Amino acid sequence: MRQMAIVGLSFVTLLTQCTMSETTPQGEPKAKEIPFEMTIHGDTRVDEFYWLRERENPEVIEYLNAENDYRERIMKGTEALQDHLYNEMVGRIKKDDSSVPYKLDGYFYYTRYEGDLEYPLYCRKLGSLDAEEEVMLNVNELADGHEYYQVAGLSMHPSNQKISFGVDTVSRRIYTIYTKDLLTGAIEKVTENECTGGSTWSADGNHLFYTVKDAETLRSDKIKRWDALTGVHEVIFEEKDETFSTFVYKTRSKEFIIIGSGSTMSDEYRFIPANDPLTDFQIIQPRERGLEYGVSHFGEHFYIRTNADGATNFKLIKAPVASPSKENWEDVIAHREDVYLESMELFSDYLVLEERSNGLTQLRIQPWGGEAYYLPFEEEVYTAYLGNNPSFDQAHLRYGYTSLTTPGSVIDYNFKTGEKTVQKQQEVVGGYDASEYETKRLWATADDGTKVPISLVYKKSMLRENGPNPTLLYGYGSYGITIDPSFSTVRLSLLDRGFVYAIAHIRGSQYMGRPWYENGKMFDKKNTFTDFIDCAEALIEEGYATPETLMAMGGSAGGLLMGAVVNERPDLFRGVIAAVPFVDVVTTMLDETIPLTTGEFDEWGNPKNEDSYHYMKSYSPYDNVKAQDYPAMLITTGLHDSQVQYWEPAKWVARLRKTRTNPEQPLLMYCNMETGHGGASGRFAALKETAMEYAFFLDLMGIKS
Repeated sequence: MRQMAIVGLSFVTLLTQCTMSETTPQGEPKAKEIPFEMTIHGDTRVDEFYWLRERENPEVIEYLNAENDYRERIMKGTEALQDHLYNEMVGRIKKDDSSVPYKLDGYFYYTRYEGDLEYPLYCRKLGSLDAEEEVMLNVNELADGHEYYQVAGLSMHPSNQKISFGVDTVSRRIYTIYTKDLLTGAIEKVTENECTGGSTWSADGNHLFYTVKDAETLRSDKIKRWDALTGVHEVIFEEKDETFSTFVYKTRSKEFIIIGSGSTMSDEYRFIPANDPLTDFQIIQPRERGLEYGVSHFGEHFYIRTNADGATNFKLIKAPVASPSKENWEDVIAHREDVYLESMELFSDYLVLEERSNGLTQLRIQPWGGEAYYLPFEEEVYTAYLGNNPSFDQAHLRYGYTSLTTPGSVIDYNFKTGEKTVQKQQEVVGGYDASEYETKRLWATADDGTKVPISLVYKKSMLRENGPNPTLLYGYGSYGITIDPSFSTVRLSLLDRGFVYAIAHIRGSQYMGRPWYENGKMFDKKNTFTDFIDCAEALIEEGYATPETLMAMGGSAGGLLMGAVVNERPDLFRGVIAAVPFVDVVTTMLDETIPLTTGEFDEWGNPKNEDSYHYMKSYSPYDNVKAQDYPAMLITTGLHDSQVQYWEPAKWVARLRKTRTNPEQPLLMYCNMETGHGGASGRFAALKETAMEYAFFLDLMGIKS
């Protein structure tokens, strides 16, 4: 267990004797220091800013406000630029916009936006797109009077005349579930503020299944069933293993309700017929450490994507519904060493796979019993993905396509004729000419010889032939999450001012397949950081940038990346933005009351194990702040952040101020006092923060307009 002892005076006594209202000679806020010892494995760390985790302490709020005031004061000269950037970004957005409708149970469903309104309207039309519109939910009306308002998990009642949905008004990703009668307009509160937001109805519509979070750790640990006739809520499943989280959904066939439990290393699923909501759930395959799988249903079988039998890049099997355990699994698509199976879509006559080979996504179409083929894509760097395909018997595949130069497109591919129909391409208001921009892929060489890909884009007319250009290198590299190259209207504000934008596809993602992830976590985590450094050096060697023009950015676990990189190679970067950064790795992973901790032991390690503790400590950004020059830095957070608690970036800033040797460089923190991990909830409001971040980079390069 973690051992902590306060040195000297008690925590409370020290708080009452100290004041926060100090500044450095440069006018920066200076957090008071209260030495706080943490001892484990015979090793003692002293955290002088541990007190900043006291969320309800007025002095904490005072300090956060002082940081906000300081950032605003330092960046005051960029306010006109920020306003210009914001207006420019908003000006590219089509204000009256709509998603491509999809058809389900006789209705066409779509989401649209109106004018300057921040939030969506969820709509449908019966039978035809020419029919009268029915607005199921106008989030703008619901959000009136709220600083933050997020709707999630819309679920249609089997009668098609009622919906359930989750609402978060704090930005802590804890939702209250409501229902709305689409005939009367009546809205009913169903649950307490305790849910993940999603829910699913039984076939008769008399029961609603939903997931509950632990109030302290925010782990999804229970499935409840609400009886709509009696109003009774009952816990029907509890996930007691603290390294697992649970969830519930209905299969696309609508025949089964599935409860899943998952950790980093294993999964377990159980099911009931959707028309028998009170029966006991049957396990498909009991959990085994190292066995991962996910479940879909079609006909008489469950179709399962799994890593069973050493299928590192995953394979597709089928299992009879009557006896679905592992001994009855039959290969449909065998494991391939050079192809990572990401997801699948089942149709009456076709099996479609979303795969990744050499870093690029591919869509594989196979008629049941026929020869498979791939949809062709022409760009060197792109992203293709399966779209919304709600019906087994539909005659087309809907998929999405985008690249760093191609606006996002929704495309229907006709299985019979091979015809592609672009249903919608993202519109850039004011005009956009893709031919003015160029995208390509570079390869950096890591110290161990691994080739690490980099996707980049720039405006041709702004690229300096002899270099360097201002360049922004973005990275993430954790949890197997892949940052694919995609188009951004917002990013044009950098490209049109001469920036090169690059994505480092570092280990820890699955860009090059599942082994790419395995080689970037646990005791191989440092590969993520060194890969990013190698990508930065490659951009410099190729002449795109110099250390005086190279910027870096990452958020959340990508913020950890930023922290590790600036500790090791601060000389490579002119400026860095770390958004909602996970930087106090050891302390957080020792505290199992903090959201996400227990479910991530197989990602980072459990520091209660001595070897994991020392490895994590060796790269944890907060524990490795050094007396050295650091780049200019902007660090962002949110007071209500549920994923990375606000005190991690706050403490990091305080320690950097205390330790770094170049106080003349900007070191700024922005704490959104109203929101959490994802920032503002409205489609325009979030761009205020983006404009601030871009202005930070542009100002460092002397670009004032």
